Amino acid sequence: MPRSQRNDNFIDKTFTVMADIILKVLPIDSKAKEAFVYYRDGMSAQAEGEYAEALENYEEALKLEEDPNDRSEILYNMGLIHASNGKLEEALGYYHQSLDLNPRKPSALNNIAVIYHHLGEKSKQAGNENEAESLFDKAAEYWKQAIRLSPNSYLEAQNWLKTTGRSEIDVFF
Repeated sequence: MPRSQRNDNFIDKTFTVMADIILKVLPIDSKAKEAFVYYRDGMSAQAEGEYAEALENYEEALKLEEDPNDRSEILYNMGLIHASNGKLEEALGYYHQSLDLNPRKPSALNNIAVIYHHLGEKSKQAGNENEAESLFDKAAEYWKQAIRLSPNSYLEAQNWLKTTGRSEIDVFF
């Protein structure tokens, strides 16, 4: 039974009903509709912390989905799951795939920067200063890109860039 048919959550049920109505009205092919059902079930499972089930649904959605922006969203969500499970290399891979399809996705750029910053902090704590600085520089480059796309976001990153001397004047305009 699809997840959407067994949800007890009022918000999920409401979203499912609305999504089903939209799917019936929109002139899209059955393959795209089926991809959306898998994506919707993946989001629901992810929201409930059922990550294995969410990944299964996302994998099925990727097999069917052809739209690059929709594929980018699926890959991004898969990255979120891997990052939350501590699988940072896998998360980076999914975020990069998401960016390959949608290079103007600041949240993916930000999440890549967060991972590089985290890895930099770990390297610094381990006494690997050169490696830490290299990872911090990578984080800075991704944050700059994210901030250029979304200048009013990522204020903490903007402050970090300023305090570490990694900012550029044009980043903040």
